[in-house]
Amino acid sequence: MAGQPEIDSSVPHSARIWNHWLGGKDNYPVDREVGDEFLSIFPGQADIARHSRAFLGRAVRYLAGEAGVRQFLDVGTGLPTVDNTHEVAQRIAPDARIVYVDNDPLVLTHARALLTSTPEGATSYIDADIRQPDVILARAAETLDFDRPVALLLLGILGHLTDEDDPEGVLARLTAPLAPGSHVVINDGTNVVGTPGSDGPDETARARAIARYVEAGGVAYNLRSPERIAGFFDGMELLEPGVVTVSRWGTEPSPFEEPPEVDAFCGVARIPG
Repeated sequence: MAGQPEIDSSVPHSARIWNHWLGGKDNYPVDREVGDEFLSIFPGQADIARHSRAFLGRAVRYLAGEAGVRQFLDVGTGLPTVDNTHEVAQRIAPDARIVYVDNDPLVLTHARALLTSTPEGATSYIDADIRQPDVILARAAETLDFDRPVALLLLGILGHLTDEDDPEGVLARLTAPLAPGSHVVINDGTNVVGTPGSDGPDETARARAIARYVEAGGVAYNLRSPERIAGFFDGMELLEPGVVTVSRWGTEPSPFEEPPEVDAFCGVARIPG
């Protein structure tokens, strides 16, 4: 693709590290090195990545199925793996339209894999940062009809905003044009579950791993409380079971042991009207 920015393979990037954690091959040695060091400090991150990906599938299946949503705006999509948003949605609703947003040059090189679509539906890709909500919305409007319900997916992305970036304000700008019946899906990192170890849960391990990641050149990820994540849904109709760990949203009731809690909390909410 002409004009695409140059990829710096010497600096770790969160999208490529997540790709490594999920077993993908679209990453560089620095990503694997930093990702493996992260896991050595905070082994629970592997479960967070796996359960977060599974939550994406369950949420999109609910939205395209029971909720009847036919338009999806996936901000911070990351690198394509198995069962991307458009694949899950169009499996249920072939006419679904999906817009992906990311700012990693490697994601841009893989945009063709994201841009596949059913003949009835559509997919597109926007190279933009979440701090540019007006740019995102203007370009998304080329594919999506904001007079009809849209599902806004913000999975693991708000943590990249500092409090100075005003994540609540960014979210408000992204949701402002969404029609009644639209949905907002958020999944973000917390530091309340901890990771099992010989001495019991260690609530500081993830913070230490993130600090080491930043030292290696990565961009900081800001952990927030489940209560702060719940506050992102103020003014919306939060669906059951509310804000819970990603491993426990949309799972089928079972007489057996519940899925383990992990340090990423999520919710799905409907915009009323």
